[in-house]
This record gives sequence, C-alpha cells and structure tokens, in this order.
Amino acid sequence: MDQFVSTLRDTPPHTIFAVFVALIVFAFYSLYAVLHLIAPKPRQVLPSEKTYITTTPTGTATRQLPCWHDRWLADRHASEARTRNDDPTLPDIADTGSIEPAEVRMSVVFPAYNEEDRILPTLKEAVEYLDATFGRETHPNPHAFHKPHQVPAPARRHVKNAPREDLSGYEILVVNDGSRDRTVEVALDFAREHGLHDILRVVTLEKNRGKGGGVTHGLRHVRGEYALFADADGASKFSDLGKLVEGCEEVVDGSHRGVAIGSRGHLVGSEAVVKRSALRNFLMRSFHLVLTILTPPATSRIRDTQCGFKLFSRAALPHIVPYMHAEGWIFDIEMLMLAESAPAVPVLGHDGAVIGSSPGIKVAEVPIDWHEVGGSKLNVIQDSVKMAIGLAVLRASWMMGVYRRRLT
Repeated sequence: MDQFVSTLRDTPPHTIFAVFVALIVFAFYSLYAVLHLIAPKPRQVLPSEKTYITTTPTGTATRQLPCWHDRWLADRHASEARTRNDDPTLPDIADTGSIEPAEVRMSVVFPAYNEEDRILPTLKEAVEYLDATFGRETHPNPHAFHKPHQVPAPARRHVKNAPREDLSGYEILVVNDGSRDRTVEVALDFAREHGLHDILRVVTLEKNRGKGGGVTHGLRHVRGEYALFADADGASKFSDLGKLVEGCEEVVDGSHRGVAIGSRGHLVGSEAVVKRSALRNFLMRSFHLVLTILTPPATSRIRDTQCGFKLFSRAALPHIVPYMHAEGWIFDIEMLMLAESAPAVPVLGHDGAVIGSSPGIKVAEVPIDWHEVGGSKLNVIQDSVKMAIGLAVLRASWMMGVYRRRLT
C-alpha cells in the first residue's frame, strides 16, 4: 500500500488525470456492452400471430389482423432512408406520429394467459358497458347517437387529429398469450352467445411473451379512436372507462395525444390494501421508492404505475407502441416513460393558431374502483426483485442509447 501511495505521489497530475478518464471511458463502454447483452429485445412477430379468430353466424373464421403498426413502420423506414441518403425519389414523411384513421370509437385489449376461470365475468361486464356507451354499429346516424350512458365529449381547444364525433362502435381483442387451458374456447363461446361476430377477436401468440408482449401486440392492431388495455381478471370496475376518457380528453395536446391511467393510489390505507400481507405492502412501497429514484420526473410522480387499466388516444400510440422493449411486468413503466419523452408538438389556440409547443404526452392519473381477485400469476418476492432489476436495466438502456427513438 505504501509503495502504491509513493508511486501515485511521484506520478505527474496529467498522467493521473488521463488514467482516470480512461477508466471512466472503459467503464462506460463496458456497461454499454453489458446492457446490449442483457437488455430485453422483443421477438419478431410470427405470421400466425397476424391473424385472428372470430365467430360467425355459422361457426368461426380466421382472418387477417389489421395492423396500423406495419404501415407506420414502412413510412418510418422510408423517412429515415430519405434522411440518410437524401434520395429525392423517396417520399418525405415528416410526421412520424402519423397513424391510419380510426374505424371504431373504442378498442379494448385483454391480455390473457390461462384465464379460463376469470375472463368470463370480465367480458360480461365489459360488453354490457360498451354496448350501452358506444353501441355496436360503427357509423350510426350522428343525430341518433346520444345514448344516456355515452361518455360526453368535453369542450376543448382546437386540436389536430380530433376524433370524429359521429364515430361509434367498439372492438375487443383478446390476446391469448400461449395459454394451455380453454381461454380461447371460453372467449369464443361468449362471443357466439352474445352475437359479437367480428367484434370480439381472439389473437393467439404461439409462444408466451409475457403481459407486456401481449399488450404491445394487441395495441399494434387496434382500430379504435381510443385504445384501452385492461387485465382479464376484472379487478378494475369497467364502467370507470368513462372517467379515463374524460381524463384523457382533459390532457390531450395539439395533436390529440393523451394518456389516462387508472390509479389505486387513493386506496392506500383502505381495507382492500390493508388485507394484503405485510410483505406485499412492504415490497409495494419499496418498489415505488426505487421507481421514484430511477424514473424521469413526470413518471416518478405517478402514484400507481402498475394498475392494469390504461387508455391511450389513437394519436399517442405511434409515439409509444413501436418503441416498446419490455415484455414482462415492467412494461407499464416503459410506456409512461415513452409518453413523457415523446417529441414536442405545437399547441393550437381556439382559432387554430400556433401559440406554443407541448413536450411529451401528458398522463392523467384517474382514481378508479378496484378489488383484489384471486388467481394472480404474480410471484410477489421473485417478481418484485425482477421488476426492480428490470427497471434499472430499462432506465440505463434508454439513458445510454441502447434503446433509441430510431429504427436504424
């Protein structure tokens, strides 16, 4: 030790500084290389996963799944190729947030893995609310579409991509994440019994991808002006969707980008939470502390990032879904971080004039009714540790450029 101190004392300061900088650079690139190896990378979509099964009056049918993401991806590749090569023969696509027009008012995505025992009550509650609020016809008489339970459209400033006021109807995408039980049969039997032909669609992933992978796959194929993903266990009260739509409308920016998430933060201290085990509550608070430390400002202020009840305006989807990497329990946080880091858009006044710019996509946190449902596939201790590690890897990957808002 004394020899090391003596050597250090005899070494010129500029040499010590150079060695120190070299060590920092080495550590940076070593971490960068490690992150490239361990950071989650979603697998490619298989051809069969671009189809869906639905019921018909005479049985079932397998059809091609509509996909706004494929069109967006082709446009984005063309745009980046033009930027890279300055090729005048390629179209100039400046707005990489473009997305095909909606065909229905509401899309609902249910990720499902071995949910034969829990999905039926959830579907019943969802269809009852969706029928009463949005109806099944996609283009009714605009003067006739004012039902008692319809979600009112609040007055708002002038926006681009504003939803069509006469658009109605809904779709349900059940994303079967490699289930080994009768989840698919239960969903199709329900669709047949309630005449949900081509409204309830079952998409099957050949291999289990995790909840995040199932949600992302579903959101790539939605046709709705709004897209909701909800847990198949029915823990959230589905009629609170109206609150989410109102919350989303309150925060939309000049391009009608907005996100609203269900929150159980107001339930802390309630009977539903107190009845949980002390270990589960401790891990929940510990994870929230880690979340506050590791996530950017807007995301860190959200009280409940993990509630499985989140709504996106259609215009928000191209700024979030194509850049998703996490397929496990941590995916909710990546969605919120991507919303926060979305590129700025102009803010328009009531007359349509540009009056400023709005960075990121605003997220409304909306209190909802929620109750514990048995049969959860979450391993409290194991998955809590995985989520904390996953969050650290996720944050480091975005900060160090392993993940980027680029495709090439």
